[in-house]
Amino acid sequence: MRRRDPARRTRRPAAHGGAAREQVRIDPTWDMLGMVATGSHDLVVDDAYVAEEWTFVRGARATIDAPFFRYPALSFATQVLAVTTLGLAREALDVVRAMAGGRKSVTGAPNLGEREYAQIGLAKAEARVRAARAFFYDSTESAWSAVEAGGEPSRDQINLLRLSATHLTHECAAAIRSVYQISGMTGAENGHPLSRILRDALLCTQHAFMGEITWKNAGAIFFDHDPLPGYL
Repeated sequence: MRRRDPARRTRRPAAHGGAAREQVRIDPTWDMLGMVATGSHDLVVDDAYVAEEWTFVRGARATIDAPFFRYPALSFATQVLAVTTLGLAREALDVVRAMAGGRKSVTGAPNLGEREYAQIGLAKAEARVRAARAFFYDSTESAWSAVEAGGEPSRDQINLLRLSATHLTHECAAAIRSVYQISGMTGAENGHPLSRILRDALLCTQHAFMGEITWKNAGAIFFDHDPLPGYL
């Protein structure tokens, strides 16, 4: 959100203390290869007064005391992306299974479900997704248990939240790539769901939360070193 100097906020505030709808405009900055439907554009607010209680500092301690707000905010933001990729992987696996009984190839090869390499590839992809999912939810439940007990997740618990989210995203994207390759030219058609799923999954892996820096920070903590600022 872009805001000008406070002295220039001359318009009356909305009844709820935030900016009125007519004071907000959408800047269509989201022009990406994948995840097109998210519409993750920027919201621009100019010359609007926003009451102090409607503001927050990203990464700072929450101003609301409730269990959800004791959950690590950056970890939660990372997990939102990770579970998106998990859903994409589930869809990709289901799509390929549905293709199993299709027609035989024009080359004379058996249909997809009868091919040994397809059977092996699908089994490996399924195991890959389920294993990463288990790590992800195990880390989540551990951190949430600390919150429910009235405390906050430990440094090690937060580290596993970040690590498991990044791991889930990359493992799911890898599983999607493998079943996409199994699908052959059929899955490569622009109108085929596997083409959209692949684009969306690869975009998730491009996010800064999923970059190599997560592995570096997680490893540093495992060696009892401090991660880079902003990780925890």
